[in-house]
Amino acid sequence: MANMFPVSLEGQESGILRHLDEPLVDHTEGQLFLNDAFKIIVEEVLCKGTDVKQKVCEWKEPEELALLLDLELRETGEPSHRLLQRVKDVAKYSIKTSHPRFLNQLFAGVDYHALAGRFLTEALNTNLYTYEVAPVFVLMETEVLRGLWQMIGWTEGDGLFCPGGSISNMYAMNLARYQRFPEVKSKGLCGLPRLTIFTSSESHYSVTKGAAFLGIGTDNVIIVKVDERGRMIPDDLDEKIKLAQSQGAVPFFVSCTSGTTVRGAFDPLDRIADVCEKHKLWMHVDAAWGGSVLFSKQHRHLMKGVHRANSVAWNPHKMLGAGLQCSALLLQDTMNLLKKCHSANATYLFQQDKFYDVNLDVGDKSVQCSRKVDCLKLWLMWKAVGSIGFTERVDKAFSHARYLVEQMKEREGFHLLHEPEFVNVCFWFIPPSMRGKEGNADYQDRLAKVAPVIKERMMKQGTMMVGYQPLGNKVNFFRMVVFSPQLSQKDMDFFIDEIERLGIDL
Repeated sequence: MANMFPVSLEGQESGILRHLDEPLVDHTEGQLFLNDAFKIIVEEVLCKGTDVKQKVCEWKEPEELALLLDLELRETGEPSHRLLQRVKDVAKYSIKTSHPRFLNQLFAGVDYHALAGRFLTEALNTNLYTYEVAPVFVLMETEVLRGLWQMIGWTEGDGLFCPGGSISNMYAMNLARYQRFPEVKSKGLCGLPRLTIFTSSESHYSVTKGAAFLGIGTDNVIIVKVDERGRMIPDDLDEKIKLAQSQGAVPFFVSCTSGTTVRGAFDPLDRIADVCEKHKLWMHVDAAWGGSVLFSKQHRHLMKGVHRANSVAWNPHKMLGAGLQCSALLLQDTMNLLKKCHSANATYLFQQDKFYDVNLDVGDKSVQCSRKVDCLKLWLMWKAVGSIGFTERVDKAFSHARYLVEQMKEREGFHLLHEPEFVNVCFWFIPPSMRGKEGNADYQDRLAKVAPVIKERMMKQGTMMVGYQPLGNKVNFFRMVVFSPQLSQKDMDFFIDEIERLGIDL
């Protein structure tokens, strides 16, 4: 046989083999770096980052921050001591979302059992699509999903963990369409009628994003009216479904919300279920934010009727504090709809002649191929504190919200949108210069500017973080979300005092 190499390798083989036998990465050096980096993470993020005496953020303008971080990527690597400084800088200038006074988002705080699970899954670095590469987690995910759907009130079901509640909502939309028109999987949109989706005016924006992404179209998302507290009105839903039908459209999907993003409203699920059954529509419940009330005997009535839904999205990374990301799509279906809708039967991955039960290869249920392990963090939390621990966490959040509301009622200048149904406390702060001037022509314009200025001040001083937004004809107001396990009544008192301090001169 002719020599395949342009240059003779005779006499060089032993040297090549020695080179190939040497690892590209020095594991000893890497382990030392990891150990030092871990110490920085514990000190800067988990110790300082949860200490009320420390800042929530070390605010820098973008140009200055880019220089401080030295973001440029170069051809040559840097020594460990410089890399460790990079780790420290990333920790220093990032927002401390585990700080008791980070109140900006619907995620906050740290649960150390969940964090241990997150470290473990990152170190194991596996992919949740086949039993052969993730045997522990295939079984674990099934068990955690079973625990969640039993909280809903189902004895059987299906589901999977998704990369966020938006994707869970899109999955539900896609499944509902496939169940109604299974030919869409092979033939696409060409042969379908005009499909319509129904959701409230205060639902999550992922409903319209999903309609755009799936080719249904945002114009075919029909907005249902809400009552004075932001809850969907079932009678208006019924009327809008009939109107769409009269115009030749085919309604197929209703997306309810349990815990709206801004006001924390819970749609009346039982009455909506009646409408969905009447018109034979898929009922989905976006409970990404509010689903955890199901752990509370005192508050689970907010989701009365959820067991009648076809699908539920629930994010334990929110109220339960499981850590990003931990989002479950739960289905009442027992006919393997997830797999039928999404399977591609890749023979290199989902061989049917494996030595174990191939039903344990769950990857074909997902639109994704690579899928992170999100069940371990929740499983460890649940094993550690039990359902009772989750109940206490939910009830404590409601208790803190009630305390905050009562304190605001006793302070001049704090004006609630309305009594909160959940743990979203929405309010305006009225500076002394504006009190008693509600009738002035420029009052609303001036009020709209108060929250943004206070937000800027708190961020630049680093004392706390809380969000604000307008809603319909209501100008900018604060939305305080009271659920972090790190919160205490002292933090509630500090919050009110700090809003006053930051806005007293406006």
